[in-house]
Amino acid sequence: MRLAILALQGAFAEHAAMLDRLGAEHFEIRRRQDLGQPFDGLILPGGESTAMGRLLRDLELFQPLKARITAGLPVFGTCAGLILLAEAVENGVPCFGTMGITVKRNAYGRQLGSFYTEGAVRGIGTVPMTFIRAPYIAAVSAGVEVLAEVDGRIVAARQGAQLVTAFHPELNDDLSIHRSFLSML
Repeated sequence: MRLAILALQGAFAEHAAMLDRLGAEHFEIRRRQDLGQPFDGLILPGGESTAMGRLLRDLELFQPLKARITAGLPVFGTCAGLILLAEAVENGVPCFGTMGITVKRNAYGRQLGSFYTEGAVRGIGTVPMTFIRAPYIAAVSAGVEVLAEVDGRIVAARQGAQLVTAFHPELNDDLSIHRSFLSML
């Protein structure tokens, strides 16, 4: 089992550290040539979704990655990664659009609206949740399983081989979410 981590911008190094702790082989995708390496799953990290979407297109990564995700490649998106996968983005433009969710960007406000809590994730248990300028899922389509809510807002979901969190599990010591994603491969 080998994972790829999109490493254009954002918290990719933190995801790599979590995978190291789990003993999972991984590499970073920075340019189109990196897609020549075999991989069984993809992590789309937090960061700035608009910048990431632009870089995906500029570096000619968008179409090949979308094709793999559409074909069923397991993918885990955190924060901006969640936004990249969303079919609809309030006050924004969808990127991959492969997951039947509508997302509200920067829903919890600016950097000062960042916060930490703990919450239950269906099938996993209680986990630490760090939100940084986080989105939330405003609506889900049929076939999307809601995994977690905080204050009545959806913050984690799954649809087929796609797992998303509005929070950053890579910024805490708990390996539960990453372990759950690995079990999807």
